[in-house]
Amino acid sequence: MLNKTIQEKWNLRYSTTKSSLPEPVWVLQEYDYLLPDNGAALDLACGLGGNALFLAQKGLTVSGWDISDVAVRTLRNLCLSKNLVIDAQVRDIETEPPEPASWDVLVVSYYLHLPLFRHLVAALKPGGLVYYQTYTSDRLSGGAGPSNPDFLLQRNELLHAFSSLEVLIFRDEGLVGETRKGLRGQSAIVARKPL
Repeated sequence: MLNKTIQEKWNLRYSTTKSSLPEPVWVLQEYDYLLPDNGAALDLACGLGGNALFLAQKGLTVSGWDISDVAVRTLRNLCLSKNLVIDAQVRDIETEPPEPASWDVLVVSYYLHLPLFRHLVAALKPGGLVYYQTYTSDRLSGGAGPSNPDFLLQRNELLHAFSSLEVLIFRDEGLVGETRKGLRGQSAIVARKPL
C-alpha cells in the first residue's frame, strides 16, 4: 500500500527535475569491479534510475523500485531509449521491503529508513553485495542533503547496520582534516553476505 502523501512529494520533485541522464552513486561507480558478472540486482528507492541503468549496462538482471510513479515512468522511458531491460516498479519499500534471500546485489543511495537495514541483510543471497551511500549528520555548512536528522546517518551507523556482513569498503570521513577533499557529509559501504 502506497503512502500517497509521500508519493505526491516525490512525484512533484521528479516532475520538476531537469531531464539529464541520471548518474550512478559514487560508491557504485568507484567499486563496480566488485560486482558479479551476472545475477539479480535491485536499486531501492531508485528515483530516475542512475544506479539501475548502470547495473543493467554491466549485464545484471535489474529491478528498480520507487514510490514515485513519475520517476518509474521516466526510468522506463530511459530504458527504451537506451535499449536496456529493467523491471521498474512503483513500490513503497517501507511497507513492502525486498523478500529474503532474493538478490545478488542491492543498491541504496540517498535514502534512509532505519528499519529497512535488517530487511536488506535478509534480502541478500549468500555472497550477495550491498552498496549503500547516503548523507550523514557530519555535514559542512550549506552541504547537500536533508535537514531532518531522521534522514541522516550517525557516525559509523552503516558499519553497525551491516555488522553481520563482511565489510569490503567503508567511508565515513566526517569533518576530519582538509574538508575540501574526500567524501564529506556522506557515508558509503560495500558489504558482502557470507557464503
